[in-house]
Amino acid sequence: MESSAALVPFSQLPSFFPQKPNNRISKAHPSWPSKPRTSLPTRIHCQKMYVPGFGEASPEAKAANNLHSFFTYVAVSIVTAQLESYNTEAYEELMEFLSRNSLNDGDKFCADLMRESSRHQALALRILEVRSAYCKNDFEWDNLKRLACKMVDESNTRLMRDYVLETSHVDNEGK
Repeated sequence: MESSAALVPFSQLPSFFPQKPNNRISKAHPSWPSKPRTSLPTRIHCQKMYVPGFGEASPEAKAANNLHSFFTYVAVSIVTAQLESYNTEAYEELMEFLSRNSLNDGDKFCADLMRESSRHQALALRILEVRSAYCKNDFEWDNLKRLACKMVDESNTRLMRDYVLETSHVDNEGK
């Protein structure tokens, strides 16, 4: 079977980062490369906004971490509602465990729940299952983006309007 695409050697591919000619000659040693005048990092130009101050993770990674914890909270809420109607004994055990353990760190909560007892292990596995299913199938990702953008736009408009009203010297006595 013949292919219409020809293989091109790597050396013949166009370069995305063209090399700049090096006209400086190193006086220290002829084989040493010359050093650039500045040590500023080269930034690749892209359409996304640079967000400083997130060295360990991007803003999206931090938001994903918060959503991860939120999904655990949602899963626990779903499981407790289910248990309340058909297994009151398991419901009471889970509520007692909830009273002693924080849901701030969802993974720690589930790990501690698994290690409590074999009955609690089954509850933890159910929470993990519901958390995954909710995240993949039921959470409205497009709705999240729409609502977040709408809230930002409305808040920005309100704050700018309030500032203009506070700083303008319009006579409001005519009202």
